[in-house]
Amino acid sequence: MKLKVNNKEVFASTGGQSFDKNKPVIIFVHGSGLSHVTWVLQTRYFAFHGYSVLAIDLPGHGYSDGPSLKSMEEMGDWIADVIDSLEIIEASLVGHSQGCLVVMETASRYPDKVKSLSLMGGGGAIPMNPELLNLAENGDAKAVDLMMDWAHGPAGHFGGHSVPGLHHINIGGTIVLNGSVKETLGVDFRACNNYKNGFEAAKKIRCPTLNILGEYDRMIPVKEGKKLADNIKNSEIVIIPKCGHMILLEEADQALAALKKFIKQNHPTE
Repeated sequence: MKLKVNNKEVFASTGGQSFDKNKPVIIFVHGSGLSHVTWVLQTRYFAFHGYSVLAIDLPGHGYSDGPSLKSMEEMGDWIADVIDSLEIIEASLVGHSQGCLVVMETASRYPDKVKSLSLMGGGGAIPMNPELLNLAENGDAKAVDLMMDWAHGPAGHFGGHSVPGLHHINIGGTIVLNGSVKETLGVDFRACNNYKNGFEAAKKIRCPTLNILGEYDRMIPVKEGKKLADNIKNSEIVIIPKCGHMILLEEADQALAALKKFIKQNHPTE
């Protein structure tokens, strides 16, 4: 599905069903350098069970017009603009990694637009390794390989995938669907490194919030995920065993099960 946001074309996957703004809406926001592709399993389930879903490509990513936005604050405002462009009252927001920071900003700034919040691999901050940041900002494809290696737990490195057509480590190739490493991953990493408002944003969130954490996550260790959850009123935690940072892909079924329970409870179809 293509839509216009701030006079720019934005691509969003609808999970195989036509978008209907009269149904409960869920918006999925991907992590650094990635795209809508990472949400294949989750979006398809909700699209066929009474929800309208949009797995959006952030500006400059996937099939959306650029340039990439340079701060979490800008991205948080942009998600609110997406909601307005759809002419809907409110949406449930789901974010992964950097996407968690983005949707936290939206929920803290525009509480009336957000029904519930689901954070997958979310922390209050994502400081970047200087060498990795430098590689990404210089457009070196090695940054993609390093990110995918570090982000996946043991299952991700073993191989195979529960989502047909995907491979854990090679999902990093989606970064270059539209644009370059420098213009997507480099900009995202710099935005993550610069972002300092995570815990302040968390304290302003009032909607029901789910924190899904991976037991073996090296990017956002469980203790950091719990620290964030402690700053969000009305939040709950689900820890997925033996899972790294790429929770939505490594343990797609378990991630979906947690989302199903939480979203159906807080944003029912009837």
